[in-house]
Amino acid sequence: MNARIETPVIEVPSALADQPIGQIAVALPGATAIFRRLKLDFCCGGQISLRQAALDKQIDLSTLVQELAALDRSDDAPPAGTSPELIDHILERYHAVHREQLPELIRMARRVEAVHRDHPAVPTGLADLLEQAQVELLDHMEKEEQIIFPNLRAGGTAMIAYPIGVMRQEHTSHGEMLEHLMGMTQDATPPDGACNTWRALYAGIAQLHDDLINHIHLENNVLFPRFEPQPMAQAGCGSGSGCGCAG
Repeated sequence: MNARIETPVIEVPSALADQPIGQIAVALPGATAIFRRLKLDFCCGGQISLRQAALDKQIDLSTLVQELAALDRSDDAPPAGTSPELIDHILERYHAVHREQLPELIRMARRVEAVHRDHPAVPTGLADLLEQAQVELLDHMEKEEQIIFPNLRAGGTAMIAYPIGVMRQEHTSHGEMLEHLMGMTQDATPPDGACNTWRALYAGIAQLHDDLINHIHLENNVLFPRFEPQPMAQAGCGSGSGCGCAG
């Protein structure tokens, strides 16, 4: 007589499963793309729980929770990591995530601008700004992936200083774009009574802002200086007057 093999029961965290899907869409940037793919209405129908929404659509709840949980990413870089390890972290945590973030943000921005075009706080032109940011970021990341990072993985060369300088200049442009983005959205603060799509859009913009700042920091202040010529030590700031820089 064959022994019966019991199917293991996977525990689903009730903290997430029992939250309204509209609340998850706002609190967890990137969730809207998953909900949209699965045809889960997080905007007008966002009051039902994730558990109920999965049941209604006959979606496996455990798989859905795992997919959502994967969106909760850490910003921690490898401690005292080698340059190849740091590059891998940048590629996985930031390059891949930016490629996921921007198409969904553009889609939601188009939706908000169309549906709420008569609202005084509607961010007119936001989708166009995000599309331009996408073009520039994709081009920038492609250059890093095809030129900069392979060179750095191999130990760097004297000639890499110029391409790194170009990347630094483009980082400055990205920072200016973020300032424009945050100004257009009142620091990613949705107006009172905003729908879940609008709130999720601004939550995603806040995440994009923080991710891109962290991304630029790791490259400008941690990775690139390892391969750039170090400036000669100078006495003071060289201004010839008491500027107080040593105070």
